[in-house]
Amino acid sequence: MNQSHKKYRAFTPQPLPGRTWPGKTITQAPVWCSVDLRDGNQALVNPMNLEQKLEFFQMLCKIGFKEIEVGFPASSETEYEILRALIDQGLIPEGVTVQVLVQAREHLIRKTFEAVHGAKDVIIHFYNSTSELQRRVVFGTDMRGVTDIAVEGARLIRRLTEEWTAKEPVRIRYEYSPESFSGTEMDNAAMVCDRVLEELGATPGNPAIINLPNTVELCTPNTYADQVEYCCQKMRHRDCAIISLHAHNDRGTGVAATELGLLAGAQRVEGTLFGNGERTGNADIMNLAMNLYSQGVDPGLDFANMKHIRQVYEECTQMQVHPRHPYAGDLVFTAFSGSHQDAINKGVDYMARHGSLYWEVPYLPIDPADLGRQYEPIIRINSQSGKGGAAFVMRQTFGYVLPKAMHPEFGALVKAACDGLGREISAGEVFEIFQKEYLAVKRPYNLLTYRIFEEDGGQGQVVVDFEGSLRFDHHTVPISGKGNGPIDAFFNALRTVGLEDYEFVSYSEHAVSQGADSKAVSYIQLRHGGQVVFGVGMDSNISIASIKGIICAINRQQRATGPVLG
Repeated sequence: MNQSHKKYRAFTPQPLPGRTWPGKTITQAPVWCSVDLRDGNQALVNPMNLEQKLEFFQMLCKIGFKEIEVGFPASSETEYEILRALIDQGLIPEGVTVQVLVQAREHLIRKTFEAVHGAKDVIIHFYNSTSELQRRVVFGTDMRGVTDIAVEGARLIRRLTEEWTAKEPVRIRYEYSPESFSGTEMDNAAMVCDRVLEELGATPGNPAIINLPNTVELCTPNTYADQVEYCCQKMRHRDCAIISLHAHNDRGTGVAATELGLLAGAQRVEGTLFGNGERTGNADIMNLAMNLYSQGVDPGLDFANMKHIRQVYEECTQMQVHPRHPYAGDLVFTAFSGSHQDAINKGVDYMARHGSLYWEVPYLPIDPADLGRQYEPIIRINSQSGKGGAAFVMRQTFGYVLPKAMHPEFGALVKAACDGLGREISAGEVFEIFQKEYLAVKRPYNLLTYRIFEEDGGQGQVVVDFEGSLRFDHHTVPISGKGNGPIDAFFNALRTVGLEDYEFVSYSEHAVSQGADSKAVSYIQLRHGGQVVFGVGMDSNISIASIKGIICAINRQQRATGPVLG
């Protein structure tokens, strides 16, 4: 047996007796900070050019982000370029703060301050790695050594801020990240954050942002939440800090880790749209925001035009949103399974009948319309689809409300078509089956002419007369009959030419609007011997629609058993 897994050591969690976060609920949105233009951009095979960055920035503003990390201006000319373009061209909206990242190194900090000159609201985000692994492997130093780096960086940033604000009206805020926080001993993490807060002069009235990044996701989300809560408890200057999270997705649980970290006391979240970022990416802010939305919490971000957001994202990053990506993928609101389709169909019908104040549709956690999605693709038809799926498509796409008893019959016809083609079929193809099997059925019997009128039957009774002609096998046969209504009169007319033993089982009808015309559609269920069959009729007159439905049912039954009339 392969024993290669033994070269890995299990992560050692920080003991947290008396944890409080498991019993909490997220009841309000955090402060959101997009890092798409920095963390997301640096992870692209082909980083965005200036034009793409500007388009992306404007989209982020429209979504509602108030804090946007635009780059690492001291690292390269292209990173510097986007920041200067935003400032010099006046493209930063009122109320939006640009954030810039910089390592806690003097020459980089000085260059960063030069880059942000002229901005009105800026967050200077500085960092250095504090994890045990990086101290030992990368830097060859101890905790005191990395703490000194952080403290000296904070001291310089504060001094440069005081020099700048003495000359110009500018709002500068601070953010510090002990990079690889989750790989740092928690007592050490709390200590270095306290030292930085002291050097920055943070106060409860003017707090600094302390970002606790899951730079490499090393542990389960609950352990990360324990680390966040432990650090918050241990920090002596917790009241002088806004606790922020920046989770990566190495274990595939970046969203979960962020949600639990919010329960543990964080107030702010950094992430990217659709989770783009280094390695397996960052926590997906869209996913996080829509999760809140699904719980009745206003996320403060607007994803109502998801199609446009996704389009800009894909064009600018040259990345593709996966078809199963939560909320945004092509297939996330699509059901192929028959049982799922039936439940969705019933849920939509239930809400319509009860006027429900809440969204109550099984298998759909939110209303797709809230994201600008249409109902048509929710249920798609293939060989796995059930009776409810085809009926849902007919109602939502074409306005035909098939009676429940008809669902198995029509569903079987659609499933047979899928099996024969060996693929999914479109809504249009579903309707083609409906037309072929019901609306276009004219053989063996075709009603050529018809007239319905009333006459006095005596003693205050009204008798309905039906007169018409029936075409069969190149012969035209006159038919007539009387009854207490149009359907009864037509049945009696059919009996005069040998079409007997048809028992009326059920009837339903509704209006269908097609362009400028509004017609009635009638669903007729008949029994002949042991066979039960549906027919569909359509006409501007509801009585004629019902009569056409009867002829359709008889035609469909006799196609299987052979004609009666000769």
